[in-house]
Amino acid sequence: MKSSLQLQFASRLIAWQKQHGRHALPWQGGVTGDAYPVWLSEIMLQQTQVETVIPYYLRFLASFPDLISLANTDQDTVLGHWSGLGYYSRARNLHAAARRIVAVHGGQFPRDIEAILALPGIGRSTAAAIAAFAFGERRAILDGNVKRVLARVFGVEGWPGEKAVESRLWLLAESLLPDSDIQAYTQGLMDLGATICTRARPDCESCPFADDCLANIQGRQRELPAARPKKNVPEKSTAMLVLMHAGEVLLEKRPNSGIWGGLWSLPEFFEQDDPQTAAYRLGYTTTLVGELPGFNHTFTHFRLFIQPWKLQVDHPRMAAEPGRIWLSLDDLDGAALPTPIRKILMALRSA
Repeated sequence: MKSSLQLQFASRLIAWQKQHGRHALPWQGGVTGDAYPVWLSEIMLQQTQVETVIPYYLRFLASFPDLISLANTDQDTVLGHWSGLGYYSRARNLHAAARRIVAVHGGQFPRDIEAILALPGIGRSTAAAIAAFAFGERRAILDGNVKRVLARVFGVEGWPGEKAVESRLWLLAESLLPDSDIQAYTQGLMDLGATICTRARPDCESCPFADDCLANIQGRQRELPAARPKKNVPEKSTAMLVLMHAGEVLLEKRPNSGIWGGLWSLPEFFEQDDPQTAAYRLGYTTTLVGELPGFNHTFTHFRLFIQPWKLQVDHPRMAAEPGRIWLSLDDLDGAALPTPIRKILMALRSA
């Protein structure tokens, strides 16, 4: 049997969202049934905050205004528009999904939830959000913000990443769904978690559930939801060649699997090797200019120390082999580069 709070939760949240929620996000207010802007925004918002996403979303939509234009472009162009947003598998999956929709669904984004789930890069919560916002379907979402809201309001113990805890949260999320106003309800969950029930400093006084929230009543906002069990963050290191000739730098395309998949990066070599020897293996005789400042770059599961070495190619440069290009430092802005590689090259350009 549902508690009184469960029975009132949706109506109170919808009322709060209509008065206090976000209504001017660039992907809101589109034509009902047009899933493309909803899908694009939901993919970009995975593990990324709204403020970071907005400029990327606007630039992306200006270049690819519809699903067909996205499907018809090449992966390098898509990754170039994504460069700096991180988690590049999202961009590769977005592009692959667009091409699949054209091939399998005639260019129309599918409405069937199983067909949406079958698209690359779309999980249960993202599929539900698309179905709710684009098609008005009554589906439960459970992203990180929603997990935090439900865990605090209803006192769900444990780390939400644990399978048993996540299952309890899914059951709770599905039990709270309203019979109508699903878009306002779904947006309200997102808005509450992003603007009020934040991880570090929740604004409990502004929350519509302040008087009923178990975390607030018990003063356990810092304890709920439980934090991910701590693990030592592995540390790795790599050395990179910055091979320069006539204002251009040599770049290699990363394999689609692994970090920075499909992006253009600097050639790497074993740290114990001599940089000039490593360059010679690539077919270039060089003059060593020197060691550039090294720095750490943090990924989700490890920290990488990058040590770049700048070398000047002595002889006229050879035509790049397949998988390699020479890129002018003046053309960095539109290139599909990982953030740390762009950082290295931008510093060279401004030197």
